[in-house]
Amino acid sequence: MKDAFKAVKVTDKVYWVGAIDWAVRDFHGYLTSRGTTYNAYLVLSEKVTLMDTVKSGFADEMFARIASVIDPRRIDYIVSNHSEPDHAGSLAGVIKAIEPEQVFASKMGVKALGENFGIENVQAVADGQELSLGDRKLTAVETRMCHWPDSMVSYLHEDKLLFSQDAFGMHLAGYERFADEMDEPLLASEAGKYYANILLPLSASVTKAVAKLTELGIPLEIIAPDHGPIWRRDTGRIVSDYARWARQERTDKAVVVYDTMWSSTERMARAIGEGLAAGGTRTRLMSMHGCHRSDVATEMLDAGALLVGAPTINNQIFPTVADVMTYLKGLRPLGVIGAAFGSYGWGGGAGRGLRSMLEEMHVEPIDGALDVVYAPTDEQLLRCYEFGQRVSAELKKRWG
Repeated sequence: MKDAFKAVKVTDKVYWVGAIDWAVRDFHGYLTSRGTTYNAYLVLSEKVTLMDTVKSGFADEMFARIASVIDPRRIDYIVSNHSEPDHAGSLAGVIKAIEPEQVFASKMGVKALGENFGIENVQAVADGQELSLGDRKLTAVETRMCHWPDSMVSYLHEDKLLFSQDAFGMHLAGYERFADEMDEPLLASEAGKYYANILLPLSASVTKAVAKLTELGIPLEIIAPDHGPIWRRDTGRIVSDYARWARQERTDKAVVVYDTMWSSTERMARAIGEGLAAGGTRTRLMSMHGCHRSDVATEMLDAGALLVGAPTINNQIFPTVADVMTYLKGLRPLGVIGAAFGSYGWGGGAGRGLRSMLEEMHVEPIDGALDVVYAPTDEQLLRCYEFGQRVSAELKKRWG
């Protein structure tokens, strides 16, 4: 079976030697419905260098791809750009198998590899430090909190290639190794989903990292991330997308998130959605009975309004809605307006809980949403419709 795994040539001296995970469906609570890749890269310089490794359990696939080019024991250096288990989970075993001359990581990476994986004798590289591979030169650039404290990227000067670690990637399995071999709508969707669910709360750090790369003035002809396809054409586009997403620019779009027990809250959500749509607002109704929390987060990447509805159960927010709100709270979308609504039968509680969560998220409140007892009346549904219209008008005033 090992002979079936082949390296993929990226440049004359660089090969992709990673692994494809077709089966993974959950990553930090994020639905990876199309699987992912764990990308590692082999640089055939005078000092043969392996850039990152793969998740534990996928090392054999990586070794087979390396062996299709060279004997893995010829690897002199390993560079660990990021110590998360999906990239460093197999690193200790790889070091034992090939006994490289040196392993490099950022200062925080050295600490993380030692504390989390028991890997010692790792050499720290400073921000901006150059590492000679012989006929190739690498420069390390610290990108702390993109998305861990140890994160760095590495630039291979002669190939104008950035090993970008978790930045500019996506969770997307496939035999196509390059972005230009894939459908553009798929790339846009998965890249946005990745940013919204992984990097959104770190947007300030992303802004600094993009500015840092821009200030360095290094040409980026190829961007090779640790997940998903490699960018070898129009690389400025994904860099520009990251800069825009990091600014968290809002639009005239509303996301209505809800779940229901006896259809009462659903009827309210649909009435609010009708009012939003009548006002000309792009509207996404997302029932947590069928949607995943990470899809809601993706829709919130550019939404200007978040309207959340839940029935009350045991004086608490209905569990599926509490789940997605906890998830969104951690992602910290900024500059959003919103409100809570829902139905209850006895003492209530969901409405109060949701409004408290929205306040903690710094969502600007829009007054007028409803809490109804049992099933909404026609008059209350009309008020829901009118509320949707009012939110639409407010969105248009701000971002229309």
